Amino acid sequence: MRVPLLLVLVSLVGVAAGLSVPGWADLALLAGLCALASAILFGAALLRLEPRAAADPKWVIVDGSNVMYWKGDTPQIETVRQVLEHLADLGFSPGVAFDANAGYLLAGRYLDHAAFSKMLGMAEDRVMVVDKGTPADATILATARDLGARVVSNDRFRDWLDQHPEAGRPGALIRGGFVDGALWLALDDAALRPVKAQAGSGP
Repeated sequence: MRVPLLLVLVSLVGVAAGLSVPGWADLALLAGLCALASAILFGAALLRLEPRAAADPKWVIVDGSNVMYWKGDTPQIETVRQVLEHLADLGFSPGVAFDANAGYLLAGRYLDHAAFSKMLGMAEDRVMVVDKGTPADATILATARDLGARVVSNDRFRDWLDQHPEAGRPGALIRGGFVDGALWLALDDAALRPVKAQAGSGP
């Protein structure tokens, strides 16, 4: 990045010298060509930086079957949606995973990832419903490990620490809940101040 920029600056100095000193017109032409080539290299270097930054989002995996009980100990999809939206507002790239029975608890029937995606207003590839008989905990922790992500849940995952010791490290889990209808999340630096509950999110 620095080399192309340095070449641009040196070439521009050469152009200025060639134009100001009699008999150095050839130098101005050569330096001008070098300046153009250096500018192209500098632009290409900038473009290479952008995808790298975009490919490194702040992933976070939400334990949907846990979070849906955060408000009043009653399973509510709106609770999950509010947490997901707030995480996105904080700059995270959230995904969410549910146990297979989550649909029965929320709607009295089985719901797949497409149904949850529509209910949550998020892309289908960000929503996972594990197969019946498969614990969501293992999937959540494995996904978080693969992505280098943190997990939003009040579950301590103690039964899985032998297989996923990273879940026991400080900051790996983000706890949260609602106090007087206001959402709070505990991050590394400090617990966030309560956030006003959105209209229609319940008491």
